[in-house]
Amino acid sequence: MRVPNSVVLPVGTHVDCCREEEVEEKRHDIMAKITAMLVERKSNLAHFISNLEDNEEPEFYVDQWERLKEMESCTLTILNLVAVNCTEHRDIKKLEATILEHVKNEELFPEVVRVLPPVYRQVEAAIVDIAQSEEMADHGMMDLQYLLSKLSQCKHLASLGRELLQDILRYLHRIGLVVWYEEIKHLESTVFLQPTFLITMFKLLVRYRLVQQLESIS
Repeated sequence: MRVPNSVVLPVGTHVDCCREEEVEEKRHDIMAKITAMLVERKSNLAHFISNLEDNEEPEFYVDQWERLKEMESCTLTILNLVAVNCTEHRDIKKLEATILEHVKNEELFPEVVRVLPPVYRQVEAAIVDIAQSEEMADHGMMDLQYLLSKLSQCKHLASLGRELLQDILRYLHRIGLVVWYEEIKHLESTVFLQPTFLITMFKLLVRYRLVQQLESIS
């Protein structure tokens, strides 16, 4: 809801636990709830924005107003829910085919037809090599400037500049090859070459009943 022009594909699992007629019933119910949630979100945002605009001292709330207006402008496309039985390989293949079909849809993803300069592929291949090298730590974290110096050691990337590398990193971040939080001041100089490490960390830290689990430790 906070990412501009998001496309969401809802996936319903455990089809094997439902009767055939239940699957369609649940599909309609879930899609209806999502639609209602989006309508409520739009209404709430409009209400919050109106409250700030009607405030006696609106100049003190300019930052909040701008953030809310930005969120209000974010479009969210919800695709039809895909119901799968995760114990059936053919259902997993069906989900894969559905995802690929949507990704190739130029109306949903205009950038799919964008032709990338050769240097994007060269940097991508070089980063994969660095991430898989023995000298790379398991956490996969690397300073942005150090990454630039490592890439510049490649003969065909000797003239690679910081600005171009940042453009390429934004692309690689979007496709999920790396993670680079350039908008977070304390992390803007760090590139995560192993996104799976972050997933593992989040699984350890962000979990159900974490506080109760920690309190139970003597």
